[in-house]
Amino acid sequence: MSANTINPPVLVGIDGSEVAAEAVRWAAVDAVRHRAPLHIVYGIGAPMDFGPGIAFNQIDYDAYRAAGASAVAAASEFATAAAAPVGELDISTFVVEAPPIPVLLDRSKDARLLVVGTRGLGAFRRGLLGSVSTAVARHAHCPVAVIPEPENYLPDRLLGPVLVGVDGSPVSVRAVEIAFDEAAHRETTVRAVLTWSEFNRYISRADMQKEAEQLLSENLVGYAEQYPDLEVQRVVAEDRPARRLLAESQDAQLIVVGSHGRGGFAGMTLGSVSQAVLHGTDCPVIIARP
Repeated sequence: MSANTINPPVLVGIDGSEVAAEAVRWAAVDAVRHRAPLHIVYGIGAPMDFGPGIAFNQIDYDAYRAAGASAVAAASEFATAAAAPVGELDISTFVVEAPPIPVLLDRSKDARLLVVGTRGLGAFRRGLLGSVSTAVARHAHCPVAVIPEPENYLPDRLLGPVLVGVDGSPVSVRAVEIAFDEAAHRETTVRAVLTWSEFNRYISRADMQKEAEQLLSENLVGYAEQYPDLEVQRVVAEDRPARRLLAESQDAQLIVVGSHGRGGFAGMTLGSVSQAVLHGTDCPVIIARP
């Protein structure tokens, strides 16, 4: 048993698609950086796409098991190759006879991070996010990293900052914690973004700006001492949060946002800002969960 197994695993769901392979590569490097094992999971379940011209046949589990075994073997090779320049990787693979969404959600209870691609091998690929990535971003028990299709993620951004959205909510506090941890392991900068609006406010813009700057400072208290070598860029502006985050993400290597913020309510699954960022960016996103 590797010493890495004392840490919760980085969990990655695959389906044999190229975007899943990219998620595996990303997860492998993140696992090595955090000295965590990598668990690669392939869930066998009924096809989720139905519609005109699509026939539903009894599942051939032998064929699905064979496909799963092939997929996890290939994923292990991708993971090992991606992690090699960073360090040794502890890999476990699982082919599970259950649909991928409940399997990943259940295993997320014991994971440090769940990683998925934006979309996989579904028959309908109209939206950016597939059914699996949407479901786990909404309901996972741990933070969720959503990795874009390879052609959309520009390699020259790998040295960019880790961008984090801040609004003072409890899940935003978790997002800040994740962002600093990721930036430290990547040896890069944190860019913390907080926006404000004059809607239903009756103080001057200057006072609102000052109030927002104070809120950001309060949310970053302690991190300078915890990460003394980490540069922090602070962005406070009058704007809509999703629009500003997307604008600031043009050179970012990673975005971290809360699953929902001050506009949400207890039990809310995914807020408007996190949804807009997931659908609007072309770099990896980590969704901090409550």
